[in-house]
Amino acid sequence: MRPTAGAAWLLAFAIGVIAVLTLLASLQRQLLYFPLAEAPPPVAGVLPGAEDVTFETADGLRLAGWFRQGPPGSTTVVVMNGNAGDRSHRAPLAAALAQEGFGVLLFDYRGYAGNPGTPSERGLLADARAAVDHVASRSDVDPARIAYYGESLGAAVAVALSAERPPRALVLRSPFTSLEDMAKLHYPWLPVGPLLVERYDSIGRIPAVRVPLLVIAGTADGIVPPSHSRRLYEAANEPKRFLAVEGADHNDLELLAGSRVIAEVASFLRA
Repeated sequence: MRPTAGAAWLLAFAIGVIAVLTLLASLQRQLLYFPLAEAPPPVAGVLPGAEDVTFETADGLRLAGWFRQGPPGSTTVVVMNGNAGDRSHRAPLAAALAQEGFGVLLFDYRGYAGNPGTPSERGLLADARAAVDHVASRSDVDPARIAYYGESLGAAVAVALSAERPPRALVLRSPFTSLEDMAKLHYPWLPVGPLLVERYDSIGRIPAVRVPLLVIAGTADGIVPPSHSRRLYEAANEPKRFLAVEGADHNDLELLAGSRVIAEVASFLRA
């Protein structure tokens, strides 16, 4: 039976809507994720004392990372990157934490640094889950002493994972409230609300997080306004601390691995 003209029009309309939504989703992700396709340099030249590791996600992707073992009984910090660069850019943070006596895992998400797959909110959370599983399974790590360190977009990943799998402690550096709030700020022309394909709703998830929390924000951050970080902090449960780094912008070394940041993180993790 041939379809009626009305049915054919509805079918064409549905196909058009699907095509537009697919294009919109692709555009949104292009504006959100900025992976470097190349693998990082050899670990020996970037993070001495660390080793190359790989682990598999629940959906079968093998991801790469660097692990720096800490002293026996120390806390191990799993670092969840922001939306750009690769693990080598976080090496100063890992080296500083190792100097303070902590173990550290740096890893890259799917689609980053030569890893297979395509980044998405669900995918990044799966990657972080697998990273924590890998660390917890190691004989040289105490699984009860694992902390999460989330940077920018990675802070949203860390909040989501903390809500379902609580760490010993949680550090959020330059966290935002939600992707919708960030989209309104940086891309006011972009359709938000129901058409936003990634949500990263940290402000909605933070009440479910009940572990010690440290929030770090730069007062001159031009990407994630410090007011976002403050709002997220205020919505969080106790115990919690807030560190404002005066004059620091989003990508400044002072926020990545400055002496004040490292001292505060070390004090917090030891406490």
